[in-house]
Amino acid sequence: MTLSLKSIATNVLAQLCLLTICIPANAQQNTIKISTLEEIKAEFSSVPCEDDKRLAAVQALFEKAGAPASDMSVVKYKGVENLAIRKQGTSAEIMVVGAHYDKVSDGCGAVDNWTGIVAIAHLYKTLRNASLSKTIIFVAFGKEEKGLIGSRAMVDAIAKDQLGQYCAMINIDSLGLSAPQVLDNASSKKLGELAANVAKEMKMPFSHASVGNADADSSSFVRKKIPALTIHGLNNEWSSIIHSRNDQLSKVNPVSVYLGYRLALALMSRLDTSACAAYRWAVYKKAPSNKLFELTVSSLRSQTAAQPLRWATGWTPSIE
Repeated sequence: MTLSLKSIATNVLAQLCLLTICIPANAQQNTIKISTLEEIKAEFSSVPCEDDKRLAAVQALFEKAGAPASDMSVVKYKGVENLAIRKQGTSAEIMVVGAHYDKVSDGCGAVDNWTGIVAIAHLYKTLRNASLSKTIIFVAFGKEEKGLIGSRAMVDAIAKDQLGQYCAMINIDSLGLSAPQVLDNASSKKLGELAANVAKEMKMPFSHASVGNADADSSSFVRKKIPALTIHGLNNEWSSIIHSRNDQLSKVNPVSVYLGYRLALALMSRLDTSACAAYRWAVYKKAPSNKLFELTVSSLRSQTAAQPLRWATGWTPSIE
């Protein structure tokens, strides 16, 4: 069955409940507003194709998402620049949410990785006024394509006695072609299991997939024994798009980006209420429900919502 993106979006949005309906009166309705598919789609009216203009474009995107310029810092480590925004939680425990902003010389880097930048900007927009336990550091990494230089520099700058405060890292890299998947060869096993279980609770299409010899910024954190995973949205055509002149705006399916954003949001809400060490060694165990998690999963729970998303992303395998 073939559906246009417009009809797919209509079907998807028809399944989403309005924020004021989904949230109990005593919940955080004044501080949490989940981005819509149309809002995600609007971010892809253009993409910065020149690598030396990407960092400024990232800053502008976060400012649009509500980040004050005073809260953003460009952190320079040995020739690489990372953009970091810190959202203080009620504890000293830290969660990192990142995506790289740089690109290779060919193409526009729309899939790899402007999709990830859009996703983390909307995660910030959704959670910037929420009351969270863990402090979140949103990071746009530089020079990932040259060997994970930005993420390695960030991790290497963490003092040994502070490593235990870093509970988890979620990396988003190359959405836009299919439903969300975990890049197993760059992810902690326990966080991958958590992602699979959360996606199943959401009735969201999901899969595990390793991508050849590919690596991602999550590996820098795994190397330091910080639980981390990479969410991607690639399909079997990835090798003809990524790192080539074909990586253009026209290749991005916004529904795939939206699903990646929603999965990451649900993961963040689950991790926020979990013990910091829970995914260093423990097997997956469904955590007690919380209002933020209920909000993030509620509009994608019905089985009828999953079917148009499968059509939209070209995803066919069962998530069972």
